[in-house]
Amino acid sequence: MDELIEFIARHLATDPGAVRVERVPRHNLSVYRLYVAPGDMGRVIGRQGRVATAIRALMQAAPIGEGRRCVLDIQERH
Repeated sequence: MDELIEFIARHLATDPGAVRVERVPRHNLSVYRLYVAPGDMGRVIGRQGRVATAIRALMQAAPIGEGRRCVLDIQERH
C-alpha cells in the first residue's frame, strides 16, 4: 500500500523527491501519512479534494489482505 500511495503522489508532485509515505498501525486501522512539499499540497489534494478522494478510493479497492481500515493523512513536509 505504501508503494501505491508513493507512486501516485510522486507522479502528481512537481517535487517528487520530497514525497514520503509513513505507515502508522493502530488497532484495526492503518494510518498512512503522506508528506509532500508545501507547493505540491494543492496538486495532491486537488480541487474540492477530488484527487485525495480518488487516492482514498484506490486504497479501499486495493487488496491489502490485512483486514484493516485505511486512512490517508496528507501533510506538508518541512
